[in-house]
Amino acid sequence: MRKMLASLVSHVFSGVNQKPAMRGLLASLNFSNDTTCDITKCDLYRLEEGPPTSTVLTREEALKYYRAMQVIRRMELKADQMYKQKFIRGFCHLCDGQEACSVGLEAGIRPSDHIITSYRAHGLCYTRGLPVRSILAELTGRRGGCAKGKGGSMHMYAKNFYGGNGIVGAQVPLGAGVAFACTYLGNTEICLTVYGDGAANQGQVAEAYNLSALWKLPCSLSSERIATTQWARLSREQQPNTDYHKRGNFIPGRKANGMDILCVREATKFAAHYCRSGKGPILLELQTYRYHGHSKSDPGISYRTREEVQSMRSKSDPIMLLQERRRNSNRSNVEEWKEIDADGKKEIEEAAQFATTDPEPALEELANYSCTTKKK
Repeated sequence: MRKMLASLVSHVFSGVNQKPAMRGLLASLNFSNDTTCDITKCDLYRLEEGPPTSTVLTREEALKYYRAMQVIRRMELKADQMYKQKFIRGFCHLCDGQEACSVGLEAGIRPSDHIITSYRAHGLCYTRGLPVRSILAELTGRRGGCAKGKGGSMHMYAKNFYGGNGIVGAQVPLGAGVAFACTYLGNTEICLTVYGDGAANQGQVAEAYNLSALWKLPCSLSSERIATTQWARLSREQQPNTDYHKRGNFIPGRKANGMDILCVREATKFAAHYCRSGKGPILLELQTYRYHGHSKSDPGISYRTREEVQSMRSKSDPIMLLQERRRNSNRSNVEEWKEIDADGKKEIEEAAQFATTDPEPALEELANYSCTTKKK
């Protein structure tokens, strides 16, 4: 049937100068829709079973994930360029290399669920639905930014997305509060609280663990383990327990490959189901890697070599791994990837143009939305 359809379409359009999108459509008819993929088994803590070790990846999902990761990658590289050109000032924390975390976490929950994260928020802003232009415009402090140019890199918000928080680890107790609201309102929503390995040492994180467990809050606590903190590499000399999925002590946890989007997706689905079932919080450690340093003030090569970064790019890049899955199963269409790449590049360039030409907020607007108490 598939061959007959391809033959029919080819006959109808024979002799016509096909556009790239049409060429991709015709070529895709030769590829199967679904792929069964093996994924790395999670390390478990206080759990009898974990996420599955295989999952199905549809063609539509593969293209969707690929596009999202490519857009995030290009967006972060453009932000890096704009920072060097001094269109972006102040703090700027990039997440290129961690795209599988942002896209995989979103793929594992529902749109009605909630997410809160650290100041490294650009990728999750995009997966939560913010357009690239509103993200880049916020970075440049323009009126069309998602926070009207007043929040910058560290303070971005969207529907069911609560930032972008500048204080290290502050989002974890706030995430517990969002999870408490879900319980109080009696719905089936959960809160996904994302933080870095550096924040795991904060006292407020331990306090949030305690309350979340006591009240059985529907909170999935996800630590993105980079193996480096600001200016330094993590080691047991800094902290005796570097297994972040065990940090909750009395809270179950899993450790997953944060460079493989399917591992992240399935681990997140497992966590979401666990929380929704009323069992309380669960920890998820995602082992990932960031290509840039901690922030734009950190060159990122004083505690790791350029060769190390290049090795990760060539062996464990999340975008490359997704492409290889489809290619190895003979279900990949190169033309489709190229079309997505071209569309993503165009979207980023147009967003950057907007972010550098849109007006800045008017002076009289700067104090709007402030939490001031009126005198009676």
